[in-house]
Amino acid sequence: MNSLNRTRTSWRDLPERYGPWKTVCTPFRRYALDGIFTRALQQMQARADAAGDIEWLVQIDSTIVRAHQHAAATGRKGDLPAGRTR
Repeated sequence: MNSLNRTRTSWRDLPERYGPWKTVCTPFRRYALDGIFTRALQQMQARADAAGDIEWLVQIDSTIVRAHQHAAATGRKGDLPAGRTR
């Protein structure tokens, strides 16, 4: 895993104040693979939920959901009309 996160930021672009990128990358990767970050987040959420600090309301705004350009019907030869399956 040669990135800081899923945005694919290179470890080599890590600010110098954090030290050598390899020194940071190795434990970060080990913690991520061991699930340490996931467990820490779950514990923080459980404590906040028990204290009533979290409101578990989820809303999804479908107006921002977009299909990838390659998901659109192209009308190429051999393609079926939209909504039709083989």
